[in-house]
Amino acid sequence: MRKAIYLALLHYPVYDRQGKVITTSFTNLDIHDISRVAKTYDCKFFFLVTPVKSQREFAKRLINHWTEGFGSRYNPSRREALQVLSIKSDLKETLKNIEELEDGKTPIIIATGAKGNLANLDFLACRRMIHKGEKDQPILFLFGTGWGLASEVIQQADFVLEPIIGQGVYNHLSVRSAVAIVLDRLLGADGIKFVNLEEDKNECH
Repeated sequence: MRKAIYLALLHYPVYDRQGKVITTSFTNLDIHDISRVAKTYDCKFFFLVTPVKSQREFAKRLINHWTEGFGSRYNPSRREALQVLSIKSDLKETLKNIEELEDGKTPIIIATGAKGNLANLDFLACRRMIHKGEKDQPILFLFGTGWGLASEVIQQADFVLEPIIGQGVYNHLSVRSAVAIVLDRLLGADGIKFVNLEEDKNECH
């Protein structure tokens, strides 16, 4: 049975290009596109995490427009996608909410990023964990804005997922592109088939 999957997009603490810890602003594209991806791959919630109160309030107004206001009637599919979105002030509040939703179960935290030096979990092992793991724990994937999650966030993670590697040297995907690729590799039909085939091969040996 597949584990419950949660996503969190952190806007603090993250790095800027000089390596300083900053707070970034959310974008409408991130809200809409990541919500759609989360809904497509049946994630339980996508948490937009920012400590800036004005940003949280603006995001809530935007969500309300599409889930309860005119937008909900104009575009019902977008309303459905945004119903998986929740706004939080920090990672601590996010974890508390997940534990409440999961009857006290603490999630396995998996951080993501473009650098591979801290990675200790590859995609195959992560797929196994999601689809075949013995422990009945939810999984929370952390994604960062700016130039990536700050080290203090990485230190709270149980695992760091290997980065997405393309065919060239360019390595600057938007976070919404990264979320889509990661979820398809881990939750898409091809990934699930691969895990099942691997298990069948092991049983034959």
